[in-house]
Amino acid sequence: MKRFFMLQKSFTPPLLIFAATSLGFSASAAETKGGGVRITEEHGKLVIKIGGQLFSEYHYSQYDGKDVPRPFFYPVIAAGEVPITRNYPMKNVENEAHDHPHHRSLWYAHGDINGHDFWAESPKSGKTVHVAFTEIKSGQDMGVIKSQNKLVAVDGTVVGTDDRTVRIYNRPNDRMLDFEITFHASHGELTFGDTKEGSMSIRINESMLLSKPPAKGERKRRPGEGHIVNSEGIRDGQTWGKRAKWCDYFGPVDGKVVGVAIFDHPQNPRHPTWWHVRDYGLFGANPFGRHDFESLPDRKAGNLVVSKGDSVTFRYCFYFHQGDEKQGKVAEQYEEFARSKVAGTEVLESSPGRQKSL
Repeated sequence: MKRFFMLQKSFTPPLLIFAATSLGFSASAAETKGGGVRITEEHGKLVIKIGGQLFSEYHYSQYDGKDVPRPFFYPVIAAGEVPITRNYPMKNVENEAHDHPHHRSLWYAHGDINGHDFWAESPKSGKTVHVAFTEIKSGQDMGVIKSQNKLVAVDGTVVGTDDRTVRIYNRPNDRMLDFEITFHASHGELTFGDTKEGSMSIRINESMLLSKPPAKGERKRRPGEGHIVNSEGIRDGQTWGKRAKWCDYFGPVDGKVVGVAIFDHPQNPRHPTWWHVRDYGLFGANPFGRHDFESLPDRKAGNLVVSKGDSVTFRYCFYFHQGDEKQGKVAEQYEEFARSKVAGTEVLESSPGRQKSL
């Protein structure tokens, strides 16, 4: 079986062939009034509002006076002012689990890049360091954040760099965030190692979970009120480690059933991706962790190599909707997202018998 990847030879981020109507921007002027998407810069963060209501804050430098290990979005508020992500470790809130302090709301990170762990937050972990914004743009239909970052190992070595483009859309009944990241092998070859610890991720609100923490004195987790479903019709706990075009996690928050779907763009390397989605609330798209997800003996089966001077792009979409996957029309929204194109790439063909540099 042949695999196809996207290769970019230059360090210029790809241009998107993008039509606003392709992602459902057909709302009337009355529906979209209220200031559109407004992005303002404050100390160490960007504040993002849609129609005058807080959607999220992008923390790129500090949080609560402390340097952040990587940029992240927190909080994330769905339409109707419903919080969609866990508060910990940014805030201590009653009845929230205090596990995995590196699960910071909504973020991108990977646990093995050239042997360095950019996923965890231990003394041995690397950091994703914000360098600069190249564009911060508010708008009636869409807001845009473009930034440059560097991957810094614990010894101070710069492993590589990335460019990010985030688009936040003004939609009347839901929320949508488009996240594109281009990694550059700017300081030598980049190897994304085969590990389940990654990559495009969100930590779900505790009330939405597939399972609840054990009762006092017990060890076994209890059934929750949330559910998980993917594009292949696989549900709940069986979705972990499976490949799918999209995956959706939904459940009740403050008496309302809401959900978040992550879409894997069909032009992404290794589409459809594998899903690191857990009953306790971690939800991530991970195209690298093959040996973990498929129980393969080769611990490097999922390695992805980017040759020096090359780059590789991944594009995802977070769709925050009301109801379950059917009420939210997740499959239909995915198809609209999938029709948007990533330009400036060439398709490479690699045989399964050798590792292809990207």
